[in-house]
Amino acid sequence: MTLNNMPAGPDPVPATLHAPAPQEPAGDALAALRTEIDALDDALQDLLRRRAEAVARLAESRAKAGGPALRPAREAKILRRLLARHAGPLPAAALVRLWREIFAATTAMQAPFAVAVFSQGEDQLRLAREHFGVSTPLRHHPTAARALGAVTAGEAQVAVLPVPDEGAPEADWWTRLDSLRLQVVACLPFWLPRGEERGAAAFAVTAGTAEPTGRDRSLLSVEAMGEHSRAHIAQALAAAGLAPRRLLLHRGPPGAAVPPRALAEVDGFVAADDPRLAAATFARIQPIGAYAVPEGVPEGAPAGAR
Repeated sequence: MTLNNMPAGPDPVPATLHAPAPQEPAGDALAALRTEIDALDDALQDLLRRRAEAVARLAESRAKAGGPALRPAREAKILRRLLARHAGPLPAAALVRLWREIFAATTAMQAPFAVAVFSQGEDQLRLAREHFGVSTPLRHHPTAARALGAVTAGEAQVAVLPVPDEGAPEADWWTRLDSLRLQVVACLPFWLPRGEERGAAAFAVTAGTAEPTGRDRSLLSVEAMGEHSRAHIAQALAAAGLAPRRLLLHRGPPGAAVPPRALAEVDGFVAADDPRLAAATFARIQPIGAYAVPEGVPEGAPAGAR
């Protein structure tokens, strides 16, 4: 009998079926590992209690000095330090999630804390929940003006609004920040796993003042005079050392006596007394906030870039 006439045998069994099932450690070893994990959980809880006690002491001194409980710049510095030293099998996303919850809980320990969210979909609500924690009250508002008004009235301590985009609904909310004495202090999300596409983004606005973190971007409100094309405004900003990475124009409704304005996003932290502002040839130029550059976002990508 040749090989060609031999009766066909049963189909070969896939090699994966012969692979041994993962084995749990033997009884004594498993019990020892569980005991170690329980001890580590107890140690983590003890450290969290000590951290909360330290925050309580900080809150007492801050209350005497009148400082805000929410410190986005400090949070960004902590997360950058932790991400830089992170190693081992725990995903970085879990590390960030844990500390975002710690930040939210300890902020609420120091003062009443709620967030006003303007969103026409789920994006900003989701970003606010991920950034400010599961226990922080979120209050949805149908307009950007209502969300900002909640902050000025003290009903909320932060407003979360979509990153402005020309042509988007209520994209001009940034034009009201100066008169309301509010500032952008953070960009959400702060951390994006590498390789993931950056989707929706939002700005956090408060009555506090933005603080530098060492790697920041600033937002400038510009009132042009004379020639106010996008190219002219960008050129004038660059000549003053404030080259914009993103520039939005706002001309107001047709027929309205509103001076043309622009929103410029520039690299670095620009304070109100920055000499470059005085060198810019505009009717008025004013910082309306700054934010820590989010981690995991490609260098050069503007806020909200995909």
